[in-house]
Amino acid sequence: MDNRIAGVALKTADPLAVLRKQKATLIAVLITDPSHVLQHAHSKELIPDRTYFKIKEKEDPSEKIVDLVDYIISSSSDKAQEFLDLLSSLRRDYPNLPVELESSPSPIPDSPGGNAGVQTGSPKKDSEESGQSAGSGDAVPQNQTREATPTGEGLQELLLQLGLERNLASKLTLSAVLEIGTESVTEEPIRSLTDLPRGFLKTLMMMSVKARSTRRRAPKLDVKSSSSSFNIDDIIGGNRGDLINPLDLITALFLCADSFLQQEMMSKMSMCQFAVPLLLPDCSTNQCTLMLWAMRDIVKKWRPHSLAETRGFVEDSIVYTAMPMISFVRLGDCSLSKSQILNQVLSNPQQHHDFFIHRDMECGDVARRISDGIVEISWYLPCGKNNLDIFPEAVSIANLRGDVGSFPTQLCFLKQSSCAVFVFFSNLGEEEYKLLASFATVKDRLFLVFNSQGKPQQETLKHMDKLKSELQLEKRQFLVKNRQINDADFVKNLHSTVESIIQNKPHKIKIKAMSFVAKGLKIAIDEESLECQTGKQCAKEITTRIDNVLQFKKKQLPLQGEDWKKLSELEKEQCRLRKAGDQPIEKYKHQLQREKEELQEKQNKHGITEAMSCFISAISRPNKLERSFFLKWMRLKLDDIARENLSDLRDQYKEQCGAGQVTGDKKKNTKLDQLISNSSLGVENFMREIGQIYEAACSLPDDPESHQQFKTLPSIVADLLLDGFPLELVDGDASNIPVRWVTDVLTELHEKVQHTSRVLVVTVLGVQSTGKSTLLNTMFGVQFAVSSGRCTRGAFMLLIRVKENLKEKLNCDFILLIDTEGLKSPELAQLKDSYEHDNELATLVTGLSDITIINIAMENSTEMKDILQNVVHAFLRMKEVWKKPKFHFVHQNVWDMSAHDNNARDRKKLLEQLNETTQAAVRMEQLDPNIKLTDVVDYDPEHSHWYIPCLWHGIPPMAPVNSGYSETVYEFKKSLIEELKSCHRLKIIEFQIRVMDLWRDLKYETFSVRNSRVAEVYSNLCVEYGNWEWDFQKHMYNWLATAETRISKTKNQTSNLEEFLSILQNEVIRELTSQVKTTLEKLTEYCERKDGHDHLVESYRATFENSIETLRLETANYLTNKLTAAIGFQKEMKKVCDVSEKYKATLEERVLQLLGECRERNEDLSDEQLRNEFDKMWIETVSALNFKGLEKRDIVSNVFHQLRRQLNRHVGLVHMVLNKATDLTEYGETQFNVTYSHFYRVLYPKLFTYKFKQAQHKEKAKKLVKSITEQGREFITLKKNSKTDYHETYTIVLLEMIDDKLKENEKLKTNAQFEVDLKMHICGFAAREFQQMHEDFIDVNDPLKHLEKFRLQYCSDFIDLYHK
Repeated sequence: MDNRIAGVALKTADPLAVLRKQKATLIAVLITDPSHVLQHAHSKELIPDRTYFKIKEKEDPSEKIVDLVDYIISSSSDKAQEFLDLLSSLRRDYPNLPVELESSPSPIPDSPGGNAGVQTGSPKKDSEESGQSAGSGDAVPQNQTREATPTGEGLQELLLQLGLERNLASKLTLSAVLEIGTESVTEEPIRSLTDLPRGFLKTLMMMSVKARSTRRRAPKLDVKSSSSSFNIDDIIGGNRGDLINPLDLITALFLCADSFLQQEMMSKMSMCQFAVPLLLPDCSTNQCTLMLWAMRDIVKKWRPHSLAETRGFVEDSIVYTAMPMISFVRLGDCSLSKSQILNQVLSNPQQHHDFFIHRDMECGDVARRISDGIVEISWYLPCGKNNLDIFPEAVSIANLRGDVGSFPTQLCFLKQSSCAVFVFFSNLGEEEYKLLASFATVKDRLFLVFNSQGKPQQETLKHMDKLKSELQLEKRQFLVKNRQINDADFVKNLHSTVESIIQNKPHKIKIKAMSFVAKGLKIAIDEESLECQTGKQCAKEITTRIDNVLQFKKKQLPLQGEDWKKLSELEKEQCRLRKAGDQPIEKYKHQLQREKEELQEKQNKHGITEAMSCFISAISRPNKLERSFFLKWMRLKLDDIARENLSDLRDQYKEQCGAGQVTGDKKKNTKLDQLISNSSLGVENFMREIGQIYEAACSLPDDPESHQQFKTLPSIVADLLLDGFPLELVDGDASNIPVRWVTDVLTELHEKVQHTSRVLVVTVLGVQSTGKSTLLNTMFGVQFAVSSGRCTRGAFMLLIRVKENLKEKLNCDFILLIDTEGLKSPELAQLKDSYEHDNELATLVTGLSDITIINIAMENSTEMKDILQNVVHAFLRMKEVWKKPKFHFVHQNVWDMSAHDNNARDRKKLLEQLNETTQAAVRMEQLDPNIKLTDVVDYDPEHSHWYIPCLWHGIPPMAPVNSGYSETVYEFKKSLIEELKSCHRLKIIEFQIRVMDLWRDLKYETFSVRNSRVAEVYSNLCVEYGNWEWDFQKHMYNWLATAETRISKTKNQTSNLEEFLSILQNEVIRELTSQVKTTLEKLTEYCERKDGHDHLVESYRATFENSIETLRLETANYLTNKLTAAIGFQKEMKKVCDVSEKYKATLEERVLQLLGECRERNEDLSDEQLRNEFDKMWIETVSALNFKGLEKRDIVSNVFHQLRRQLNRHVGLVHMVLNKATDLTEYGETQFNVTYSHFYRVLYPKLFTYKFKQAQHKEKAKKLVKSITEQGREFITLKKNSKTDYHETYTIVLLEMIDDKLKENEKLKTNAQFEVDLKMHICGFAAREFQQMHEDFIDVNDPLKHLEKFRLQYCSDFIDLYHK
């Protein structure tokens, strides 16, 4: 069959029908150079002048081609035929177009249609139904499938193994992935397949190049073992059933992720220089998807050699960048690793990197189950240096996984989109030959890579020769890899071939343009959902209005202009009154107030612009998904506009400040500086305008109509905060906080979360462009709003949810991150109040923070001293609110692993410098000259410094993220979370109050600092209070034990238990009062000690008195609950005794009654008759007494409930084990088996040492298990032998005993798996014993059974009494 792309027969009966049918494909082919075909169509008078110039003016290439084809279709059939003839003549310029068709006896078949993507079904059916691909003309032989294609059942099976079976329909979300839990800050190894998705996403969000590792942690072999009981087959083959190919994991996660998580995964993978999915197969639908939306967030910067001399560069979204795409596919079986070869081609000789997963990577040789058919793409981007660059220009590399013969749709897509297709093969049979023959229309782009490791088969040589003749292939289109050519030489040949293709100026294509190719092949596109398109349209309504950024901001965002800046200055001046001069203060204040009101009135006159009306309407939509898509589209489009605008301004600046013009026109330079500074436009500008609209409305007198109109805005933005969008706290341009706006947003936020509103605050400070935002983004996976081409301005806050498994430890629900603009900004340095601006910002965010990160470039850069004074000022000011903040110095771009030790002297000097800086700040603030740094902040020179390597491993743009960077940042994050556990958390409403108070104080500059030793005294007081608290609790616990003993002795007493409980409660009050008095006396004594500190700690007395009162209340509640439980138990026991005695008395009465009746009848009854009479009476009497007995409880369920509640603090692995446990009694029946999976993985210098240490730990763990088990069994047996009923405190005490033992042996490095397995083992035994204990207690204390013991005795007495 003659196979063609855009199979258009030139001499056809109905050319208009052909054009309509092939319209999408023609557009995809012709948009590579629309001007060329347009000019030819005009020269042949196919379109008139007016139409030609109208089409020519359009900027979008696709719109040009669409208008041209539409015009031809709307014309006559003859003109359509002339257009087809023109296309035939332009085939050399558009190689994907067909040669002139000869008359064909049969019509061209249709596209495979719905089978786009993964082709399944019988080979015969594929052959009969596939034919040519619509819009491509490529008829790919499908009559033989060499490899088993993925199936929907295989996908479901894999997802089930990964624990993702529900996520194919209910997608994983980005917000859920970014939540902080115990797994985020613990080194949990991958022990099961269900851990793989979590592990991959965790490491990927850290931007770690280790993310693609999918091997589970296997038990270590015992090197001392000399056992011969093993099979050779196991050694040779091994068990690989529990392994997963990394590509399958990546494919599964992309299929199970929502659009925003896909986008984040794609962005992070790109930063790690991983190949990313271009076409994603989904075997559940037999469809593949073009990942256009997912790649929209990828922005690259590179320098082609054509710009090397001018030192220019290109920065653009990868989606909109036109570059040649070279594709690589495999045909049949081939021992040559295509992906491994590509990695060598793309890697610099001095630094190899695995862009594509290959078989020699970890688990790369595991059989793929669902990822065959995926088309991955990677990019090579030059840095502009001849000796470093592999290729001189940017090029994209596509890699189809699996046998290309099984995936015809993907092949058609690659043939249309690529400038070259390299086909790797080892043998060519008839079917392979037919497939390659289908390249007739793109024969100049076909390159055959023949892998011949032995003598080539004659059939293969025959077909190669045949292809050479039929396709007229040139020698350069054949590459051979045989035994005489090693890998290095082959890679060199392949590189030369690719380079020659690039140098011949091949056609280029944008990923955005590939959507037309995809539509022609009926390939799904990931951004075609209704919500995505709705969001895109809403964003387009706004961004299409932007021609000039400055003019747009002035007209559409007027409230954040100069009037707002003046208003901000007036608010500060109202507090500071610096410019009052000699005039009366009241008059000056009145003047300022009048000016402020005039500006507010002016602000209110602006109203809501069209752009803001559209924006508010879009974020007010009830559909959360549409809202999220809208905001993302806004950011993407605004960043595109900013990049284009900044590129032009930079070019102008370069010309203005070029050689010989350094001292040129200062005014022009200043104007350009200002333009560059103000040319950024982001979503934060629109959010800032919303705040100003709200502030303006609130500044008016009470006007219900205006307030009603805008009252929902804080609620809407609070929802956005909860969705993970940042909120501007400090306006970076005006250096001000819109107080009413921020207050109301935080108030709404508090209302929405209510009882889960506890927050801990982390802030980063540092010099501009030192990677502050990148540091936070790497630590927490977030994306702060940073406009393209400039740094963060002001301060932004963002909420991260804390998972349930970490809430208890952190005692908070959210971590609030604050990202700030760089201190010592060049843009502000020339302003006379730049120092105050930095100091205000540093003071505010430090006062709000629990931990402040000081970000510094290199080990000891000169700008360090410049920022220290700002930081020290902030810390000094916080002394007024008695806040001793923690802070860490993060030194970035430090490579030396011994930096911490080598810089010990530097840290000591730094401490001295900090003290000197503190003294300077003290002099400026006119404070006590004896104040030192350690009086102000919690700072440890040994532990408060972190040295982090460079972000990139190599030279960008091809450098991946440095694994040392991501790992060190992760360690820093763990340390940070650990420190947060000891920080004081606030509720959101309290945080809001603190924001307002601090901002008010900052405006007034009324901070005052007291004695320098307050912080040290406070720390000592905290230690002392800890000792007092323990004495308090220990005394009350001892009293409780005595009280419980007293309660147990009331078993046989008839006293009123309620009265006894009341007596005990009164004793509790007396004991607590006594202990509170004792503790308060200790506090008073400490505060009044004559050591010079009494006046310093006096202000803390009220705080600690409140703490003592809180301790009293908590202890009282605890004791009351324990006493009530003990009394309740005794009441039950007393009730049983009372009921039993009552029943015995009743039966005696009935026996005597029956005896009297017999005697009255004067009958002489036999013993048998007497027994029958007694039995009848017994049954009637017992039935009348209505025995209930004690209710039987499910003790096993109770034990399991207590176990689950106690283990609730742990991570998902523990929950998984607990959820899989169907019957607790099945545990603990056999001996507990300690395995290597019960230990944390510890890296030792030598492997032998590691195994030896692990073996030692295992033996110690076995002894520990034996000790704990024996202790537990003794406790259980003791309780069982007590003949009492089960109480849930038994399980609690048992679990606490296990915890105590585990804490005593923390050096063993046992993990959560060990803890849960051990507790399940012991609780399984306990559940069986406690259940039996409960049933025995019921049996012993059952009134009916108790009476049955006396039945024979009563009957015998009855008979004896009768005879007497």
